[in-house]
Amino acid sequence: MKYELTQDLLTGNKLIDQEHQQLFDAINVLFDACAQGKGRDQLVETADFLNRYVNRHFGDEEKLQVSAAYPFYETHKNFHENYKKKLQETTRELLATGPSVKMLASLNQVVGILVSHIKIEDRKLAKYLQEKG
Repeated sequence: MKYELTQDLLTGNKLIDQEHQQLFDAINVLFDACAQGKGRDQLVETADFLNRYVNRHFGDEEKLQVSAAYPFYETHKNFHENYKKKLQETTRELLATGPSVKMLASLNQVVGILVSHIKIEDRKLAKYLQEKG
């Protein structure tokens, strides 16, 4: 299943939407590698990308929230911090045990959490930003 940045996932903020597209592109590269039997080769690279991505992307989102006086900023930031820890734990386990089907499933689960966050929390943020004008 390929990830697509569909209309219902767009925030209306050019930077955030571009960054979400980068996330989906990276995950789709991993899925393509898996389909070709090369998923284990791509797994560490994708995990490295995800760690760099969330640090940059979450920072960008948080700056946007602060500048817009987003009322759910603390909750959103708390999710970001907990998510970064979970991703780092998964990455450490991947590096310690090596690429495997189990680690692919673990990383996929962590990505699923982020995609759900985009669908729910980032859409809530987008609605707030649009209403604020």
